[in-house]
Amino acid sequence: MCHARCVIAAAPVPMTVWVVALAFCAQLLWSHCAADHCNWRGSGLIREPHSHTVEQVRLRCTEGSVEWMYPTQAIRIALEPNLSTSRPATVCIKPYRNSRGANIYIERAGKLELLVNEEASWLGQVYCFSVERPQQAAVFLQASPQQDISRRTVGFQYELLSSGTPAPTLVKDAMLEEVCRPCNNTELLMAICSSDFVARGFIRRVSHHISQQLSEVSVAAEHLYRQKSGVFQQEAASGEWQGSLKTLLQCQVRQGNGLFLFTGTEHFGEAWLGCAPRYKDFIRVYQAARAKRKNPCEFPLD
Repeated sequence: MCHARCVIAAAPVPMTVWVVALAFCAQLLWSHCAADHCNWRGSGLIREPHSHTVEQVRLRCTEGSVEWMYPTQAIRIALEPNLSTSRPATVCIKPYRNSRGANIYIERAGKLELLVNEEASWLGQVYCFSVERPQQAAVFLQASPQQDISRRTVGFQYELLSSGTPAPTLVKDAMLEEVCRPCNNTELLMAICSSDFVARGFIRRVSHHISQQLSEVSVAAEHLYRQKSGVFQQEAASGEWQGSLKTLLQCQVRQGNGLFLFTGTEHFGEAWLGCAPRYKDFIRVYQAARAKRKNPCEFPLD
């Protein structure tokens, strides 16, 4: 719940001043109270200047965003998703590129550990940490001392990943062989059922970014079966769906000819490549499983 006050002097003032003052107060109240179960947007201008209490914010979703304008003092963001599982999980945070005004800490065993330094926020990197239970994740934002808080906003997106979904940016050397190997038939059949996106198309080009240790696969899809968000955009002229899929540089992805079926996951609006067999190989695997009634879900063939 949000609490805010806006005090206006009782002395006689022109009507135009009252209108401007009331509009300003309404904006402060709205910005301080713009919250739902997944996202929170607040303002440090509402806080009492000498208060030493830490504002508490609770979010109930597995993904969302936080935006703190004019940061002063500190706030604690408790991520308490409505999940039945109590298995270990990973929390990932991606600061906005223009995020300024506070350091981001994680709360672990009653102590604070620095996760994102204010000076590093502009890099747009993803920072992840593990928690024993998904309902126990907490992030602490400490405002940096400064003379002028104007034009300062701290913001980030967050995602909660299950223990079986490693964050792409946290893959260890021991996991590279597992992550980069081609999917087996069982994994492929599950991928078409559970992936965030499924598309059939061609590889236009592959770009390698050594500094980020990432490869980027540009895809032209003739058929988009589904997508979680808008990572694929349709061209009006050709009707093709254009998309960019990321993968680890260590996987040594190369451009190949022919028709592929692309599947994968989405994190912070970016698509990460999962199983990507040649379409003819997928058809063979799917039809064989369907003949034996072992396909985990129905998939349209055309």
